[in-house]
Amino acid sequence: MHQNWGKLLFIHWRIEENLIRPLIPKALEIDTFDGSAWIAIAPFTMWDIRAFPPFLPAVPGLSAMHELNVRTYVHFDRVPGVWFFSLDCNSAAAVLGARTFFHLPYYNADIKLNQDGKTIDYTLSRTEAPPAEFNASWKIGESLHYSHPGSLEFFLTERYCLYSEDDGEIYRSRIYHQPWPLQRASLVSFDSTMIESHELPTPAGDPLLHYAEELSVEIWPLEELQ
Repeated sequence: MHQNWGKLLFIHWRIEENLIRPLIPKALEIDTFDGSAWIAIAPFTMWDIRAFPPFLPAVPGLSAMHELNVRTYVHFDRVPGVWFFSLDCNSAAAVLGARTFFHLPYYNADIKLNQDGKTIDYTLSRTEAPPAEFNASWKIGESLHYSHPGSLEFFLTERYCLYSEDDGEIYRSRIYHQPWPLQRASLVSFDSTMIESHELPTPAGDPLLHYAEELSVEIWPLEELQ
């Protein structure tokens, strides 16, 4: 399918690998940078959601929505990708579809995104168990140079597949997009239990922030991995 992602904030912290290892299938290796695993919260919005080929029309009620995911980074057979601990969305139909066809841990949530100039306010309240909340405000900063292979920014953001698991089987979906047009960002306020809802400790220290205004994305069907 085709999607546009935007108003996206990557909020990253270092995390001890042993804390997240029990939450990830053994077949997947945790990806690290300079010896550290990373965990992230990524709130964003999406629009122009439609099936391939790109000229197919959008489905009414499913063409735009807000989403927030909690994620880390893994690899299988040396192919790096994203592992999602949870994904919250304000479209019940999208939640059902992603659970069914992508085996992803989606949850229904009430989500609101408001922007006033360079400041974005994003609020989320999950409407099913386990409970989770997210309330944050951030200011958009200056543009950054495109990240290059070997840099931390590239490791954290340039991920071109996602992994999921169902009944002991591992699946991979390929994702295509241009390099992220990253910008600086600064938090005005932040209050979240998204990571804690997975019985993980609250990350220590200030997070590393990157913002992206808009990106066009193509997502391919799942393939089962042997």
